[in-house]
Amino acid sequence: MKAMILAAGKGTRVRPLTHQLPKPMIPVLGKPVMEYLVEQLARCGFREIMVNISHLAAQVENYFGDGRRWGVEIGYSFEGHIIDGETIAEPLGSAGGVRRIQDFGGFFDDTFLVVCGDAVIDLDLAAVLRKHWQSGAVASMVVSEVPRERVSNYGVVVCNDEGRITAYQEKPPVEDANSNLVNTGIYVFEPAVIDDIPQDAEYDLGSQLFPAILERGLPFHAISIPFNWIDIGQLNDYWEANQLLMRGKLKDVHMPGTEVLPGIWTGLNVNVDFDRIRAEGPIYIGSAAQVEAGCEIIGPTWIGHGCHLQSGARISRSILFEYSRIGAHGRVTEALVFGRNCVDREGNIVSLDEGNLDWVGDARDYS
Repeated sequence: MKAMILAAGKGTRVRPLTHQLPKPMIPVLGKPVMEYLVEQLARCGFREIMVNISHLAAQVENYFGDGRRWGVEIGYSFEGHIIDGETIAEPLGSAGGVRRIQDFGGFFDDTFLVVCGDAVIDLDLAAVLRKHWQSGAVASMVVSEVPRERVSNYGVVVCNDEGRITAYQEKPPVEDANSNLVNTGIYVFEPAVIDDIPQDAEYDLGSQLFPAILERGLPFHAISIPFNWIDIGQLNDYWEANQLLMRGKLKDVHMPGTEVLPGIWTGLNVNVDFDRIRAEGPIYIGSAAQVEAGCEIIGPTWIGHGCHLQSGARISRSILFEYSRIGAHGRVTEALVFGRNCVDREGNIVSLDEGNLDWVGDARDYS
């Protein structure tokens, strides 16, 4: 079976993380979010996967290669060009990326699956295909209910009793939303749908293709199957996703490393005296990390490899990327630390107290 992962977006809603990482490469429990999707596709029998890439494309290609590590074949469709040796990203939109792949080599020769590359799911994707075939639809969308106050982050779906979609709104204001049933970014299409996507143009699934399908009166169905869906569309979602996964809220996703104490996992060769720190799990401490006596760590907290917490540092419900250094006066609560950056769960920069300069930095710069 064939699938496509949408991975070409610039990830504007999770900046500043995506200044240095393409969104599919943002780590969740230490590995790229897209890797969870590749693993799930492989488990469900999808063996041929195309990925459209654009922003910082080489990072995705270099990590995933041809897919053999996961027992699949992966190919890439680059959206952009190179000027004077510099790669210029020019994403074609979620639908435009599908059309580009089809025009190039005719990859989509039968029913195919499309998934957004920014979520962790435990959905039986083969069951989704079966429901699509049973409905007789030319296009299907997996849907889920969300709290009313969150609908503006998603495409909103209205369907009849048979599951046929009758209306679609792309990220409407809460007060204008016609339901709280939303698009999860998981789709099944018949190849004929691609004919409705213009060639060599930026074109979006939610705001353009889906309204066109509805206008033509084509059979377009919603598929509702209970499953866990952890979306990282925004920075706050990313923080929440890590919190949930560290608490073990998704089956088949487990903390890496060795559980050295109840609720505390470590990588190899850490330098931590657990008798002289306060630690409340769940906590992960990556390989070659150092936590000095007198530190406090309250979970769920992820401490990447090579990090250094100096005596007196206080970390609570936070994510520290690799080689982060937190000085003795550091107080990190519900935040993300990467390089010289510290932002709260909403993406706001955490200001540094002028009296306690340089409490966050790169552990490799410290001696």
